[in-house]
Amino acid sequence: MAHRKTNAPRRGSLGFRPRKRASRLVPRVKSWPEVVLEKPQPLGFLAYKAGMTHVIMIDDRPNTPTYGKEIFAPVTILEAPPMVPLAIRVYRLVPGYGYLTLGDLWVEAPKELEIWRKIPTYSPTKNREAREKWLRDNIDKIARVSIVAASQPKLVGGLSKKKPDLLEIAIGGGSIEEQLDYALKILGREIRVEDVFREGQLVDVIGVTKGKGFQGVVKRFGVKELPRWHKHRKGSRRVGSRSPTIGAVSEVPQAGQMGFHRRTEYNKRILKIGHNGFEITPAGGFPHYGVVRSTWIMLQGTVMGPPKRPIVLRWAIRPSLNVPQQPPKIVYVSLESKVAG
Repeated sequence: MAHRKTNAPRRGSLGFRPRKRASRLVPRVKSWPEVVLEKPQPLGFLAYKAGMTHVIMIDDRPNTPTYGKEIFAPVTILEAPPMVPLAIRVYRLVPGYGYLTLGDLWVEAPKELEIWRKIPTYSPTKNREAREKWLRDNIDKIARVSIVAASQPKLVGGLSKKKPDLLEIAIGGGSIEEQLDYALKILGREIRVEDVFREGQLVDVIGVTKGKGFQGVVKRFGVKELPRWHKHRKGSRRVGSRSPTIGAVSEVPQAGQMGFHRRTEYNKRILKIGHNGFEITPAGGFPHYGVVRSTWIMLQGTVMGPPKRPIVLRWAIRPSLNVPQQPPKIVYVSLESKVAG
C-alpha cells in the first residue's frame, strides 16, 4: 500500500490578516525612517501609476555574473506632478503611547488647486503669526514635524479628476527647529520630486493592490481542488474541514475579499527622473492611462495597483547595502506599443 501524505504547508500568511478592503485609496504612512541629512527635507511623495515598459541597462551591481554587461529590466513609470504643502502638523512623544498630535497650522490654498473639492469645509488658520509664535514657544515639546501636502491631478496626463489627494509627509534631517523653519518656508509653495528623491536611490512603495472582489479558497489561497468525479459530496472548490473555530483564531482558508489591500514593497530603485513624458511614453500611450505630461519617475520592477492609482513613495526604512546608490546607465528604453494585438 502506497504511503499517503498527511501534512502540507499552511496556505496564506498570517502577516497579511485580516484580508479586507483598504480603508482609503491614498494610504497613510504609519512609520518614517530615521535618516541623517545635512538639511531638512520631506521624506515622501505622491505619484500616480502610468504603466510599465522595459529598458536595457548596464548592470552596476558588484559581485554579480552580469556586472558591467547589458541586462533587460522591467520598469514602472509613475507620474509625479509638484505637490503643494497646505499645513504643518507637529507631534509630541508620550512614553507608552507614541506620537500624539500637538497642533497644526493651515494656510490659504491656491485657487487653481480647488482644495474645496476634497475638503468642503476647508478654512486656513486665522491668525498665522500667533500660531507660528505658539509653535516656536513650544519647540521643546515637539518630537516630529510633518507637512500635509496636496497633489495636483489636473497636471497629470492620464487623469481626468480635479480633486486633489492629501498626504501627510514627515520632515527629516537637521534639528527640530530647522525642520520647523523649513516647513514654514515651503507652506503654499510647490515642492518637486527632485526635492525629495534622487536618481539611483532606494525607496519604499506603499499603495493599494488591484481589487478582485469576493473569491473562493482555490483562487484566494491556492487550495487544491478536490476530485470532481468522486469522493466529494458538498463541492470540489472548498476546504474539507474548517476545524473548531469557536473561541479560537481560525487559520483555515476561507472565502472572502481578495485584492484592494494596502501593501508595502521595500527597496525599489529609482532609475531615472525626467520631465519630458515623450521620452518614456510608448506608441499610442500607456494602456488605460495615455500620455505622460508631467514629471515622471522610472522605478525598477513592478508596482502594485492598476493604472491611475495613487502611489506613495517613502525613503527606504531598511535600505539594502548591496544595491548601488548611483543612477545606472540606461542604454535603451522601449517605446513600442503596449496594447495587445
